[in-house]
Formats: sequence, structure tokens, C-alpha cells
Amino acid sequence: MAAPSSTYRVQLTPSFTFADAAAVADYLARLGVGALYASPMLDAREGSTHGYDVTDPTLARPELGGDTARVALQERLAALDLGLVVDIVPNHMVVPNPWWEDVLEHGQESKYAKYFDIDWSSGKVLLPVLGEGAEDEVHEHYLKTDWRRGNGELNYRRFFDITELAAIRVEDPEVFEATHRAVLSWGVTGLRVDHPDGLADPGGYFRRLREHFDGWLVVEKILGPDETLPQSWPVDGTTGYDALREICGVFIPLTDAFAGNFHEVEHASRQQVADSILVAEVRRIARLVQGVEFSDACQAVAEVMVNFPVYRSYLPEGLQHWETAVRLSRSPAVRSLDEQVRADPHGELATRIQQTSGMVVAKGTEDTAFYRYTNFVALNEVGGSPDRFGISTAEFHERAARREAAEPQAMTALSTHDTKRSEDVRARLAVLAEIPDAYLAFEAAMTGKYGISEPTLNRLAWQSVVGAWPLTEQRLGQYLEKASREAKIKTSWVDRNAEFDAEVAAWPAKALNEPEVAAFAERLKEPGWVNSLGQKLVQLTAPGVPDVYQGTELWDYSLVDPDNRRPVDYEVRRELLARIESGWLPEVDDSGAAKLLVVHKALQVRKRGLHGYRPLRAEGPAAEHVLAFERSGVITVATRLPVGLEQKGWQDTVLPLPGAKWTDVLTGRPAAEDLASLLDTYPVALLVQGDQ
Repeated sequence: MAAPSSTYRVQLTPSFTFADAAAVADYLARLGVGALYASPMLDAREGSTHGYDVTDPTLARPELGGDTARVALQERLAALDLGLVVDIVPNHMVVPNPWWEDVLEHGQESKYAKYFDIDWSSGKVLLPVLGEGAEDEVHEHYLKTDWRRGNGELNYRRFFDITELAAIRVEDPEVFEATHRAVLSWGVTGLRVDHPDGLADPGGYFRRLREHFDGWLVVEKILGPDETLPQSWPVDGTTGYDALREICGVFIPLTDAFAGNFHEVEHASRQQVADSILVAEVRRIARLVQGVEFSDACQAVAEVMVNFPVYRSYLPEGLQHWETAVRLSRSPAVRSLDEQVRADPHGELATRIQQTSGMVVAKGTEDTAFYRYTNFVALNEVGGSPDRFGISTAEFHERAARREAAEPQAMTALSTHDTKRSEDVRARLAVLAEIPDAYLAFEAAMTGKYGISEPTLNRLAWQSVVGAWPLTEQRLGQYLEKASREAKIKTSWVDRNAEFDAEVAAWPAKALNEPEVAAFAERLKEPGWVNSLGQKLVQLTAPGVPDVYQGTELWDYSLVDPDNRRPVDYEVRRELLARIESGWLPEVDDSGAAKLLVVHKALQVRKRGLHGYRPLRAEGPAAEHVLAFERSGVITVATRLPVGLEQKGWQDTVLPLPGAKWTDVLTGRPAAEDLASLLDTYPVALLVQGDQ
């Protein structure tokens, strides 16, 4: 089964059901989308707004309409020649659920005891669900206890530090069959696999999944800038965070104005995670290390995971990553740990330390360091590298060509349900790198008036305000509450600081009503639009299968969830699309209709099939302000670094066009090689050969 030409991600919730998705399918078809890409569709915790907390993997979620509505949705999509891509969660289930309840009742005698990754050495399942200091009456197979004991003593594997999400042993064939039977019977176009790094044997899992599924298969694997997918995985590619880093990065100028020591912050953040919220996992692994004191084993295990250069290794593949982590660790017990892991790379010790290293890296880097190292937050994205400032056009071309050659059906993304900030926020923040002195002066002046007492949160707050402007006090307040607690500097989710929390809660009302803030945000608006249109057109036409996150076909200035999961107004989008279909060329303005035009035209071109990759280079004094490439007789042209361009203009810069006559499908006009003429209506162009 071929990959779709593109996807459109929707978040299914009790207020946006299977029927609601079916109702917008005709709009998506008109837009040019190849497939609807849905958040998890299996039964989940009541009221869940994301679906990753699965309670029963054997049926479509009743709150979304159940199996009848699911079938109706697929029939509607098929009638419109749209595919369906479904997000699945093989790593964990929410507890309690019927299987879990059976385990608590029958203990190790339960038929489901092997479904969950439980350490039965203590004889009972620890349930840290009671108030602080509380201890329950005695049960035969479980112990209810103080919630604070969870991070240090929990004896079942979980999803990161979320006690309610218990890991399942999908490596067991019986568990795999029970958890995948339903979704594999649906006949979907593609599957998006969530969090493969938590699995005992990701490669083995994908090989088994491939035996049962011959459709499009992409994985939420977070790759470092110089990392590639294990070649033994029979998958089509990642879900696109690597492409996000490259596409957004090429619109950011190279500068050292925001430089700092990210790796120092990252290392300290990972160490804190290993020593606190994931210490139960560290201790469970340490008990498997032989011939050393338990305390030394704990230190060695934590050090190796903290020092991983990537999220995890997949031994025996990726041995160099394991070797790097061992080499950077100083604990005297590391040698014993290393010897045991190498001696049995598929054994329990090697498996558990690899499963858990991804948790330490993700919680330490994404959910801690990215909220602490806030010099320039446009780079603080999943799969991003805040220490690598911007990407040159040469590097972009090289990486795009590599993707076309190696993984042409990998997904590409700019915004997801998990991004720290939306693509349009990052596009606006990219402008700050062109005017660093002006921004830093603004930040200093505003800090003098309304500064937050914790400096890293203060810097994050000001960038968030100007990047997501305009936004409400409620939205900003929710975001800063999350950011401050994830950073774990002066407050956290576990240990609240009431005085600091109150300071943070009061801040939005001050900042959002300051006229100088509005004036500075206005200064970023138009160049931000240039970046937004450029990166969107590049994503939609570059190698890979592009995803459009719900609502982002118009300007979308969302921050991290739950902000990026607000309802989408499809009626507005329908009306604007109808005008575009009738030939309207919208202005680049606050409506965002110009972005809808770009998305619509690019998706329509995409359906023709784009192959190959040929970099094109402009010539003249403003050549650095152009990113262009050709694929299958289609040329993409995008403006970059708009502030610098505005200061000097295109002058005599040209883009030599290969071959015969070209037409810009955005405007319908013949294309000129003179960039001042080609880009006089929009800062981007999409050229096809001949008349259209």
C-alpha cells in the first residue's frame, strides 16, 4: 500500500468525534489532503482529550461514536478518495482497566499478569494513590500507599513518570495479538507508532507489526541531528521532528547573539531526573548489575543514561552510542555494567537500561532543559538542538537530498500535538535572530518593569508573549504554569512554591497590557508571515510525506498542549477556501488566507507526485535570501531572512530557471527569473512548467 500524498492531523476528543471528522472530510479533500491522520481511536479514559490513555485496545472508543461511527468515517473517507492513518500506542495502557483489575485481584495467577511489566520480587503491586503519609489496609496482591513513594519505589514500568500509564509487554506474542487485533482489522492506510523507544525490542516489534500490516508505517522516533533510524527497522521513516528541525532552521540566521552552554544545563537536568522522578527505574536496573555494591550500581546506571548522546541504543545496533555513554561515565561500577551488557545485549539488563535511557533523555532534555535553557526558544523543539543555531542552505539541500534517497516516504512536520510552540510562533521568533540587539534591549527594558524573579522563565515568558501575540491572560497563564513547573527550578508539579506560583500567575495581566509589548510584537508580524509562508511551502513540497496539523492552514500562534488542542473553526476555513477556489488572491494579512492559498495549491501539486531533488541557486546581491529547489518539474521558491532583505531589496538578484516556460500556480502568472518580479505578490512561488 502506497504512502498518502500528504496527511492532515486531527485530535479526536469527546467534542470532536468520528462523526465530526467525517463532517470535515469533504473540506480536507478540497484542500488537497491525501489522508486523514487521527489521534488514537481505541477506547481511552473517559473525557480524554488525546487518547493516549488507552483502557481497552479491543474496541473503537465509544465516546467518539464507537465502531459504527468509525466504520462510517472510513466509508466517508474512501468515498472522497482519502486514506486513514491511525496513531497507536503499543507501550502502555492507563490503569485501572479490566486487565489491570484482574491482576490486582489474582496477582501472579492472573492470565494478564504477564501483560504488564511488573517486578513481583516484593510480592505485591505498589499503588501510590493515597494522600501524603497515608498507608492502606492490607490486600493480598497490592499495596495502596502514599503517592510520593511512587517515584522511588514503584515496581511496575510506566510511561515516563506517569504512574497511571502502566507499560505493557508488547514483546510477548500473546500481548501483541491482544492489543493489536482490533486496529489491524480496520484496513487503514497507515499507522503512526507512538513512543517506540519505550519498547523492550523496537526492531523486533516493527518486524512483527510488518508481518501483519503492509501499509504506510511511520514511527515517533526522535533522532539527534546526526542520527539515523536503525536500518533493520522495516518502517517508512519517522513522524518528522528531524525534518522540522531542518526546515525551521534554514529560516533562522546563523548568529551567536543568544549563545550559552546548553549541554551543561542539559546534563544537570538529566541528572536531576535520574535522581528523582525516575529513581525507581534506576534502582530496578541496578539490582540486575552483578558483582558491585547496590549504591555503586545505581550511580553507574544513572550516569550511563544521563550521558547518552541519543535517546537510546538498539544493541547490537548503535553500539557506538552505548560506547560513548560508557566512556563519559566515571563511576567505578561502569566497567561491570558495560561487561554485562555487552555479554548479553538482548538480556534483561541491556533491555531495561536501553528502555529507560530514552525516558531519562526525554524528561531531562525535552521536559526540563528546554524550559531552563531559554536563550532562544525557537530552537527548543522535540528533536531540536539549541546549541546548533540555524541551518545553512547548503546543509538543508544536503539533508533533503538524503531524505529523498533514503526515506522518501518518511513523514515531515512543522506542528504536532506535542510541539512546544506552533510553526507560526517559531517563524515569528526566527525574526528575533535577525534583530538580536533590538530584542535584547526590549527584553531588558520590559524586565526592568515587569520581570519574573527567575531569570530563565523571565526570558521564556517575553519570547512567548511576542511569539504568540495576541493571546489571552488565561492562555499565557496556563503556559507559564506548565513551563515553570517543568523547569523544576523554583517550583514543580511535585513540590509547589506557593509564593512563586502566585508571582507567575499574576504576570500575564501585567505584560499583556503594556503598550510597548504590543508595539514590539507588531514589528515581528510581517517578517514572521514571510517565514511562515516560506517554511510551509518548503515542507509541503520537499522530500517526505507532509503533515498539516489541524488548523495550521491559517496562521496559528499556539503554545504547547493544551493550547495547541483548541477547537478548529472549519467554517471559516471552508469559506476562505471557496473564495480561493473561485480565483481570489488574498493579501498577506491577519486573516491567514494567504497561508491557506499556499497550503491548498501545494497540496494539489503534491498529489501529482514529486520525485528527485535538485537544488537551485539564485545569483546576485540578495542570493542568500532565497531557498529554491526543483522536483519532478516543480520548482519551490521561498524567501528567507526577510528583515535583512527589506533593508537592501532584491536589486538584480535572479533565479535561473531550467528548461521551458514556467507558471507560478499561486498567482497564475508566467514566472520571471527576476526575483523582484517573481515575488512581488507573495514571498513564495510554486512554479510548474508550461501554462496552467
